[in-house]
Amino acid sequence: MRLRKLTVRHFRNAGFGALEFSGRRHFLVGGNGQGKTSLLEAAGLITALRSFRTADNKLLIGHGQPCAALAYVIEHERQGETHVTLKLRADGKELWCDQARVTKLADYLGKFPTVVFSSQDLQLVRGSPALRRRWLDLTLAAMDAGYLRALQTATRALAERNALLKSGRAGAAELGAFEQTLAPAAAELIARRSAGLLALGKKLQAAYARIADDAEPASLAYDPNFPEPSAEALLARLESGRARDQQFRTTLAGPHRDDFHFTVKRTAAKDFASEGQQRSLVLALRVAQAAWFHEKSGVRPVLLADDMLGELDPARRARFWSALDPEAQIIATGTHLPDADLGAWQVFEVADGTFAEKAAAR
Repeated sequence: MRLRKLTVRHFRNAGFGALEFSGRRHFLVGGNGQGKTSLLEAAGLITALRSFRTADNKLLIGHGQPCAALAYVIEHERQGETHVTLKLRADGKELWCDQARVTKLADYLGKFPTVVFSSQDLQLVRGSPALRRRWLDLTLAAMDAGYLRALQTATRALAERNALLKSGRAGAAELGAFEQTLAPAAAELIARRSAGLLALGKKLQAAYARIADDAEPASLAYDPNFPEPSAEALLARLESGRARDQQFRTTLAGPHRDDFHFTVKRTAAKDFASEGQQRSLVLALRVAQAAWFHEKSGVRPVLLADDMLGELDPARRARFWSALDPEAQIIATGTHLPDADLGAWQVFEVADGTFAEKAAAR
């Protein structure tokens, strides 16, 4: 897949911008806070209509504006030239694909994959389980409609069960009704997460070996809160835990408390890996995600790299670039132009939410 044109209106601090991309490598250069990351954010929204920076759509709309609008022209392996339009309002989204209104997210997910490399990714190693679950849910749902359905069903049932627990009026019959819906959906999530992380872990091992030059083995492992992928077993656990759940007024067992972890040299990366190793791990995770997207969909994702390589030593930085799919489109940002030995780039200068192509690309 190639993004050939991106038009933004009232998105973040950009009143209006229209960028036409030629070739395969594009670089947005400018000072901090000028709008480079916002453009990558706009490009990345095409995949799952979710920002990699915030879950609040209101923050994506320009100050004082009723809505934001994004338009994409895509060169697609399977669909040919495709036009996508996305409108964002404080109360929802409106999506059109080749002049047809898209009403079901499941019918859209996975068609236009992008992968974002961001300095924020370091929190996938260091941060909370909630951050890792959000990344996992977005990644698996983008390629697996069954995962999305199970996630939506489990999330609704869990919210309803927790609301009942918080009310203080949770009886066995009422809790049981929500548990009958929650347990099978949660068990399916556990099974699909296990399979997905196994596949992603194998690709991470290969990517990390390239970025770290085979210096040390790395891996990815699933930490399910309730490891038995059986609806019956999970239903029994929910029933047996009702008294404790009523005491704490929340559901204490299930995939909403899952986690996964990274290891380097067979030790926990969060606790023992160096900063360079941790940065290499999250880069390898994104390379693995891109390879998995391509394998699952047959569509080569667009790679969005947001000024995140400065902390890597020159050797690892060079190995990272060499680890990327040589046929993938790359849109990158930075405060300085990329090293000359990385080849030619189409360059856009970014200042105060405006974008201008430089006359001479390098």
